[in-house]
Amino acid sequence: MTGELPEYYFRVRENGAVVFRIDTENRQRRIDMDQIAVINIRNGEVKPHGGRDLSETDMQTIRDWMDARQALLAKRDIDDIHRAVDYLNLTTQWAQSKASEEQLEDVTDALLLAMHDLRSVLVRKKADRLMKEHKDK
Repeated sequence: MTGELPEYYFRVRENGAVVFRIDTENRQRRIDMDQIAVINIRNGEVKPHGGRDLSETDMQTIRDWMDARQALLAKRDIDDIHRAVDYLNLTTQWAQSKASEEQLEDVTDALLLAMHDLRSVLVRKKADRLMKEHKDK
C-alpha cells in the first residue's frame, strides 16, 4: 500500500456501517482495525462498540460519513430511476420490433400491471403537487 491510511474505516452493510479506527502505530507496523461503533443510516443511530465512549472527533467523522453516504444513496436512487426510464424505452422498442408472440404473452400482463400501478402513483403525486402549488398562491 502506498500513501497514508485514513484514521477511520467504514465497512458498509445493509442500513449503515461498522466503524473501525485504523492503527498502524504499533511495533509490528501492521494494520490494526479496532471496531468503535455500529451505525444505522436510516434512523441516524450510532451505537458505540464494547461500552466505549466515542470522542467528539469520532462522532463528527461518523456524522460526516453518514451525510456523505446519504447523499450518495440519494444520487444512486435517482440514477436508478433514470435508468428505469431507459429500460422502459428499450422495452417498448423490443416489444415493437423484436419480441415474439410467446415472449409478449409471457410479460404483457406483468408489464401492464406494473405500468398501471406506476401511472396511478405518478398521477396522484402530480395532482397533490399541483393542489399544493395552487393553495400556496
